[in-house]
Amino acid sequence: MSGRVDFHVHSNKSSDGDYSPAQLVGFAREHGMRAISIADHDTVAAYPDAVGEGLRAGVEVIPGIEVTTLYGGREFHLLLPFVDWASPALAAIVTGQTACRARETEQRVARIQSLGFALTMDEVEAKSNGAPPLGVKIAQILLENPANERDPALERYYRPENRRSAPYMFYGDFFAEGKPAYVPKTFMALTEVLDAAPATGGAPVLSHPGAYFQRTTAADARDLKAHGLAGLEVFTSYHTPEQTTFYKEMAADLDLVATAGSDFHGRIKPHVAFGALAEGDYGMVEELRARRGGAA
Repeated sequence: MSGRVDFHVHSNKSSDGDYSPAQLVGFAREHGMRAISIADHDTVAAYPDAVGEGLRAGVEVIPGIEVTTLYGGREFHLLLPFVDWASPALAAIVTGQTACRARETEQRVARIQSLGFALTMDEVEAKSNGAPPLGVKIAQILLENPANERDPALERYYRPENRRSAPYMFYGDFFAEGKPAYVPKTFMALTEVLDAAPATGGAPVLSHPGAYFQRTTAADARDLKAHGLAGLEVFTSYHTPEQTTFYKEMAADLDLVATAGSDFHGRIKPHVAFGALAEGDYGMVEELRARRGGAA
């Protein structure tokens, strides 16, 4: 069945999204899209309101979430489209994730302060849309503080040629493993979330498997399928054409649904425009729906 879809957009219910669920639905309608999934980081605060907005606009909103997990010592992100946002199983995941993010944020801010940069918890909380922020969002908040613009140690992040990518540069220089403000991650194991996924009603899809921090191999994907993985996000802003081909073939070999997700956020990812991803097709929705909640 025809109709463009995007399984991976973020609203301002995420700490790092700029647009409300209603605005995202409006964008989808303007772009002639049939369906979107608002998959915010470790929260379903967009629901149920987002579904109602979609009904009014004639755009199907597939309830979703992007869960931050650990696997093989690496950070992996897992989408759960079709999730039941009110399920006890999902509530347990969200509660645990929120606590992990809150601890991580406090520790990151403390380490940034120890390095002499201007940043406070009050500042971070005020600019994170009520959700514990990701490292890139903390970097963005820090770099928006005028006091830091005068710090010689941060001069390169303010150069015109670096403005667009500065939060990601800062993350790599300070928050990555082995860097001065690194904080060990304590999120749930990916396999644990996959094992719990049927009880949430979701159809688990691995986000951007080729992302620099995931580096998903065929052996990884086989193991994750054994734990219930239903799909791979093949078409995404993270992938090169070569990676898209590689993961499309992997999905076919392992009988995983190949999905499309732009990972649209807004200002924090200015290179990702809403509606620019062309590969999403409604057939992906039908295939995944058949696999939700552990269905065959």
